[in-house]
Amino acid sequence: MNKLIYITALALTVTIASTGCRHKPVGITPIPDNQRGQIGENQPNTYGQQLGNNGLVSSSPMAENQPFDPSKWDMDRDAFAANSVHFAFDSAVIRDSDTANLQAVAAKLNSDASANVMIEGNCDERGTEEYNRSLGERRAEAAREALVGMGVSASRIHTMSYGKDKPADTGHDESAWSKNRRDDFVLLHPKSGA
Repeated sequence: MNKLIYITALALTVTIASTGCRHKPVGITPIPDNQRGQIGENQPNTYGQQLGNNGLVSSSPMAENQPFDPSKWDMDRDAFAANSVHFAFDSAVIRDSDTANLQAVAAKLNSDASANVMIEGNCDERGTEEYNRSLGERRAEAAREALVGMGVSASRIHTMSYGKDKPADTGHDESAWSKNRRDDFVLLHPKSGA
């Protein structure tokens, strides 16, 4: 009987060791312009992520798979300061109440062909750093897909996850946390000569 248990345990160990957990490699992949998303839909990650400055997760559907280079852009944080979108706890689903904010961002981008946008995904302080980086990226991707659905070219939208590193409110209660679960939008214009 002991021999049977030993053989069964050994076979189970070999099976687990040989199958293991496999992770897909991560990289930047362009998204076709005809891909459209819907507000509130959880869609699979259709493009990769790359660690940016300070280990932040960033994604960019740029030509030749080049990471986003902030030195080539003038960044206007005030242009969309009133258009942040907020999320429920542990969610990357855009609420109907934030549709007007996204429409304002899309309208500005659709009226200025030279403009791009950086979507910065943020989280509250709860959870691990790794989890919050991932959740921040999913939140930024949700806004990105919504903007693509509103007619903004995917190649003009860049995302960055700050996880819990850039709180809007440094408090430690639900009032502060609800302000920190957000996407911020930064208007980008190419620098002269870039």
